[in-house]
Amino acid sequence: MTKQEFLADLREGLSGLPQSDIEERIAFYSEMIDDRMEEGLSEQEAVAAVGSVNDIILQVVDEYPFPELIKVRIRSRKPMSTLTIVLLILGSPIWLSLLIAAFAVLLSLYAVLWAVIVSLWSVFAALAGSAVGGVVGGAIFACTGYVPTGLAVVGAALVCGGLAIFAFFGCKAATKGVALLSKKIVLAIKKACVRKGEAQ
Repeated sequence: MTKQEFLADLREGLSGLPQSDIEERIAFYSEMIDDRMEEGLSEQEAVAAVGSVNDIILQVVDEYPFPELIKVRIRSRKPMSTLTIVLLILGSPIWLSLLIAAFAVLLSLYAVLWAVIVSLWSVFAALAGSAVGGVVGGAIFACTGYVPTGLAVVGAALVCGGLAIFAFFGCKAATKGVALLSKKIVLAIKKACVRKGEAQ
């Protein structure tokens, strides 16, 4: 891929962003390619060393503030025709309620995911607390003459401690998974805003 093809693809991929930001990114990557060519690489090698256009677009969109994307999206909208406005107003009892319902369902599903994470951490805390309490309680039983009961309680506490260790790693992995899913959802929404900006 030549430098001009690379920059043209990059410009097309970022076309939903403000023009000043696009020009800034184009200038940055153009200079980066030029620097690599001055170091002795061929044009194709210099372009390849910069990285994939798609990866760069994803990185730029990921780093771009979400509120700014929304502002750009709103500013770039074409004015609506009178007929479109009338139809939107007349249909608002239907489409607005459906939109609110869909948003509520998606938001509740997302809240359920985090509720599951909180529940898992609660189970971990309960197991860890049971382990500590069981060791203390077993020692008290053993010291007051109830040795078999004390040993049984300490044994149960050790089982709870082992389960707490497994629960900790499971909770940690689940929390990372939901956080990663959240990041991917935001990135997908940002990409959709940029794509809609391209179409206009």
